[in-house]
Amino acid sequence: MPDVLDASPYDALLLLSFGGPEGPDDVVPFLENVTRGRGIPKERLKEVGQHYFLFGGVSPINDQNRALLDALRKDFAEHGLDLPVYWGNRNWAPYLTDTLREMVGDGRRRILVLATSAYASYSGCRQYRENLADALAALESEGLELPKIDKLRHYFNHPGFVEPMVDGVVRSLAELPEEVRDGAHIAFCTHSIPTSAADSSGPVEEHGDGGAYVRQHLDVARLIADAVRERTGVDHPWQLVYQSRSGAPHIPWLEPDICDHLEERQAAGVPAVVMAPIGFVSDHMEVLYDLDTEATAKAEELGLPVRRSATVGADPRFAAAVRDLVLERAGDERGQEVTLCALGTLGASHNLCPVGCCPARAPRPAAAGADSPYA
Repeated sequence: MPDVLDASPYDALLLLSFGGPEGPDDVVPFLENVTRGRGIPKERLKEVGQHYFLFGGVSPINDQNRALLDALRKDFAEHGLDLPVYWGNRNWAPYLTDTLREMVGDGRRRILVLATSAYASYSGCRQYRENLADALAALESEGLELPKIDKLRHYFNHPGFVEPMVDGVVRSLAELPEEVRDGAHIAFCTHSIPTSAADSSGPVEEHGDGGAYVRQHLDVARLIADAVRERTGVDHPWQLVYQSRSGAPHIPWLEPDICDHLEERQAAGVPAVVMAPIGFVSDHMEVLYDLDTEATAKAEELGLPVRRSATVGADPRFAAAVRDLVLERAGDERGQEVTLCALGTLGASHNLCPVGCCPARAPRPAAAGADSPYA
C-alpha cells in the first residue's frame, strides 16, 4: 500500500471551471449566463452561438473536466492521498453554488480550489474568486455554515503543465512533411484579452505593459521552445499570438490574432507553422473552433501547412502536478517549510492573491484572497 499523504487541514478539492452547453437547447441559456448584465439580445446570442451549433450544440469542456476528475481521483488514490474531488462551473451545470452546497452538506469545511486557468488575469483568476464569493454569500443567506476556501496558485510554469505541451509540439513537428519541418515556426496561442486587463494583471508591482498575463505566457513559450530545441536539435522561431477576441472593436485587445499571424508568416516565406495553445488547459471550444476550424481554414486558404499541438487535458503528469500543488499548499498551511516547484525565470506564483491583484472593472467581493470578506 502507498504511504498516506497528508492534505490536512484541507478536506476536499474543488475543480472550478467555466462550463459549457451539452446540447442545442443549452446554447442560448448558457450564453445568457456568460453575458448576464450586458444586455445582449437573444437574437445576437444565437448568432454568437453558431460555433457551438457547428458541434451539435455541445461544448467539449464538460467531458474534458469529467476526464480530469477521473485522472485526479485515480492519481490521488494510487498515491494514498485521501482527498475527495468535487466539480463546479461558473456558467453551467454543475453550478458552483450547488456544488458548494453539496460540499457543506458532506461536512467539508476546508476546501482547496483548482481553477482550469493557469495564468493571472481578471477572467482567469479574480472572476473565479468573485464567483466563489457570490456562492458563499448565497450559502450564507441560507443559514449554512460557510467553509474556508483557498485557491491553488497559478501553475503555468509547473513541470506537470509544461512538459506535456513540449511533447505535443514535438509530435506536431514530426507530423509535418519532412521538407518543411525544420523551417517551421511555432505560434504559441492564448486567449486575447483587453490590453487594459492585461496591463493590470497580477500583483500591483507587476502591472504595466502586458502585466503578469503576457509575462507568464512568454516565460512558458520560452521554456517550451528551449525544450523543443533540445529534443529536436532545431531552433524553431516562435511568437506569442492571440485568439478568441470578443467585445467592441474600438477597445484595444492583445494582438496579433492567429489568423493575421498566419498570413504574415506565409507572406514572409515561412514553410509551416505549429499552433501550440499554451493558454488553455484542454481542447475546449476556443481550441476546436478558433484554431482547428477558423485558423486551419485560413492556413489552407494560404497553402500553409499547419499542425495544432495538444493541450494538457487529463495527462497523468498534470494530475500529478495538482497533487503536488495540493501537498505544498497543505504543508504551508501547517507551517512547514515547503519547496515550490516551478520552471523558468519567474518562480512560483503567490499562494494568496494580494490586494489589487487583477482588479475588477467595478469593485466586487472576491473570496480566497487577501481582500476576501470570508476569512
